[in-house]
Amino acid sequence: MRKEESATDLGLIRIHKNVIASIASLAATEIQGVKRIGGDFKSGVMEMMGQKSHSSIKVDINKNGEVVVDVPVVIKYGYNIPDIAARVQESVRLGLEKMTNLSVKDINVNVQAIERE
Repeated sequence: MRKEESATDLGLIRIHKNVIASIASLAATEIQGVKRIGGDFKSGVMEMMGQKSHSSIKVDINKNGEVVVDVPVVIKYGYNIPDIAARVQESVRLGLEKMTNLSVKDINVNVQAIERE
């Protein structure tokens, strides 16, 4: 059984990568100074249409069940970039461990842009 799966008396419980990406997205955007989750053209178009897209967050689970998350962010102008990135990493780690009990190996924060409010 893989780490993102667990068994109960009633059956198997699986946590999909999209759920992990959603948790990471919510945890990252809670940090003051993060304007939004970055992404590619597709996620930008979906956001303009009013749809949330977590597809820009990349989630990998290795053979040992350890989670690696890549979070692209856009930081608000005037904030300290390394400080905000470190706070995003900690928030994502806490959120994933609390909600999924998965072992988080790496949280890579990729600052894609700086924007004014």
